[in-house]
Amino acid sequence: MTISICIICFDEEANIRRCLESSKWADEIIVVDSMSQDRTVEIAREFTDKVYQRAWPGYVEQKNFALSRAKGDWVLSIDADEEISQGLQDEIREEIEKEDAKDGYRMPRLSFYQGRWIKHSGFYPDRQLRLFRRNRGYWIGKRVHERVDVNGGTGLLKGDLLHYPYRGIISRQIWTVDKFTDLLAEDMYEEGKRFNPLLLLLRPPLKFIEVYFLKLGLLDGLAGFIIAVTSAYAMFVRYVKLRELENRG
Repeated sequence: MTISICIICFDEEANIRRCLESSKWADEIIVVDSMSQDRTVEIAREFTDKVYQRAWPGYVEQKNFALSRAKGDWVLSIDADEEISQGLQDEIREEIEKEDAKDGYRMPRLSFYQGRWIKHSGFYPDRQLRLFRRNRGYWIGKRVHERVDVNGGTGLLKGDLLHYPYRGIISRQIWTVDKFTDLLAEDMYEEGKRFNPLLLLLRPPLKFIEVYFLKLGLLDGLAGFIIAVTSAYAMFVRYVKLRELENRG
């Protein structure tokens, strides 16, 4: 069985080498770049000649474009800020050779943030369906929270997909919150959801309680507290932006 690793990226020179180093074991690497302005493409071409530059159409469209360029029997889709652990590599190799292999697999994702691995706070195990038979899966979704739809049975892997979100710093997390809440608010507006001041008052503190207490963020130390606060902030911003869309619309 052959495997293709698909990666989409934009201005990821800080992460892409680590990602590609962990992908060298695959039969082919597909990189689709959204017109980066840094050294992302230059670095990617050190690892593969299958580097495509394409204007950004959205997460689903870009990932399906990468999928359309893959030739392997199996596809593993990862982001530029992710790394395939050795344990996960070995497990994937073993699993896809089994006669009774499933059509897709979820894997736990372990994130490194604020100087430590986050084991709680809703960040772990954060199982992601990223490995699937090429002719059995494709990406679906709206502006954010895209996912693979697999035509067949799925299983679970134990090896961790390592994740380095926000480059480990809060300024990058806030930048990401601003970007994603724009998209989330637009999806909500298109779905017919409208601003409710009661939700603006209640949802952010409830999100903090969920992340810090119910999802045991307190066991992640100060990093867990930061994640809980920024999660509540993201919820707050999402509803404010929904209100702004209503006012403009």
